Amino acid sequence: MMGAVAVVASVSLGEGLKDPDGSLGPSWFRLPMMVLGAFVVDVVPRSVWRSRRRMRTFGSHAKSIIDEHWTRERIGLVVIGLVSFYVTYVSYRNLKNYLPLVYGKQTYDSLLHHVDRFIFLGHEPAVVLHQVLGGDVAAHVLAFVYLLFLPISPFSLIVYLVWSRNISYGYWYATAQCLAWALGTVSYYALPTLGPNFAFPFIYADLDSTGVSSLQDSLYWGRYDVLKSPLNTDSIQSVAGFASLHVGIILTLALVTQYTVRHLWLRVAMWVYFALTVLSTLYFGWHYVSDVVAGAAIAVVSVWLGALATGQRFDRHGRGSHPTTSTASVPVGDDQDDDWDDERHDHRDDHRDDHRDDHRGRGSGLGDSAATARA
Repeated sequence: MMGAVAVVASVSLGEGLKDPDGSLGPSWFRLPMMVLGAFVVDVVPRSVWRSRRRMRTFGSHAKSIIDEHWTRERIGLVVIGLVSFYVTYVSYRNLKNYLPLVYGKQTYDSLLHHVDRFIFLGHEPAVVLHQVLGGDVAAHVLAFVYLLFLPISPFSLIVYLVWSRNISYGYWYATAQCLAWALGTVSYYALPTLGPNFAFPFIYADLDSTGVSSLQDSLYWGRYDVLKSPLNTDSIQSVAGFASLHVGIILTLALVTQYTVRHLWLRVAMWVYFALTVLSTLYFGWHYVSDVVAGAAIAVVSVWLGALATGQRFDRHGRGSHPTTSTASVPVGDDQDDDWDDERHDHRDDHRDDHRDDHRGRGSGLGDSAATARA
């Protein structure tokens, strides 16, 4: 859908589609390389570890890992997930680039700026943060946090596609992330803004120079080129405030992590990173408070719709979830609950049988061997 909208917009505006990351090579080369990279990262380290005492067995261990992990379902998930993400992201960047062609210099920054000052009782949110945190050390720390988003978005997708313990979790995260990019694009056109740093740059003039300030300068001049000569520049306009997709994408990741990852420290780390992301977007003036709220709403909707589309069921009033499938096939309607109930009953029956066999084995003095022989 995003790809079709981008093509229609491109034809209607007479503006060609651009590859935002063209320096990495054309898409026909980049996508296979991403798939190959995911494959190598998954197979090689584990093969090396398994054959660490006898490196001659590396080949047999690699084949074993490929057979057990890179099933047809897994390969399908990786290819579909990466292609869907790439098409969605490139379409998002191009539609974002067309904003000045549609709206010109019209924005609603004054409105959202007044809302910010109302929420903070007449004060500037960024100025309050600068006074509390300072403008030197905090600026560099929060710049690192903000820029970390750039690799985390695609890397987290690769992690879920390649290493998710349930295939449906990979589809869930890929679907939710694509939905977040799509809904964020809609929000840009619904309420076009630049963001406080671009609309009121004097507020941020006293901050230390960081990677974020360099990025903001680059985006400013990219927008200037598009406004000045949209048909004669290779620059891509990437300035848009409402809603915050930094917040939206990271909250999407935090929510899916909360529902699918067993390790508490990973879940806590994702929520800490989400909180720091919110702080950094306000500190550097990327977004208004309204943008943050809208980005969070986009994340919640994307995770919920992604769950419905990939066979996840929420329980405990949304505090937990469970998959109704372990493949790309999603049960429909009442079959979801029936399949989940059958799976739970089968698990309980297997556990009961194992317990009974183990008890009989101990009683006969043969332990697990007797149970195994009877099986």
